[in-house]
Amino acid sequence: MISKKCKYAIKALLYLADHQSERRSIFSSEIAEKEHIPKKFLETILRELRNFKLLQSQRGKTGGYRLLKDPKDIYLSDLIRQVDGPIAMLPCVSLNYYASCEECDEENCQIKSVFEEVRDNTLKILTKTSIDMMRHQV
Repeated sequence: MISKKCKYAIKALLYLADHQSERRSIFSSEIAEKEHIPKKFLETILRELRNFKLLQSQRGKTGGYRLLKDPKDIYLSDLIRQVDGPIAMLPCVSLNYYASCEECDEENCQIKSVFEEVRDNTLKILTKTSIDMMRHQV
């Protein structure tokens, strides 16, 4: 399950992508209001997205946030890993955050293979789904 923080990050990126043709920076307060996200929480998320090099920000009267990357190049798998960490449901099946389960004999584990399959199918979807693709689904 993704965190609320990750869900809000996706919603904010979708909002910015939907309004990028307006060629203006968008204030966090606008995104918070339109997407029903607590403003203080959103500001923290937007700063992180800026640090991940997905957004640029500008202060002042004409300030706000803009996408730094093309929505076609922002994939859910990368975003989830940046915001939440591992995608896998168990540490022993994680590709990027592997850790063995201390109580488990991995070679004889009856659980691991099912969760590897879950990971693989989840990754198939997340690695091919961009913010831009999500904008056009409804």
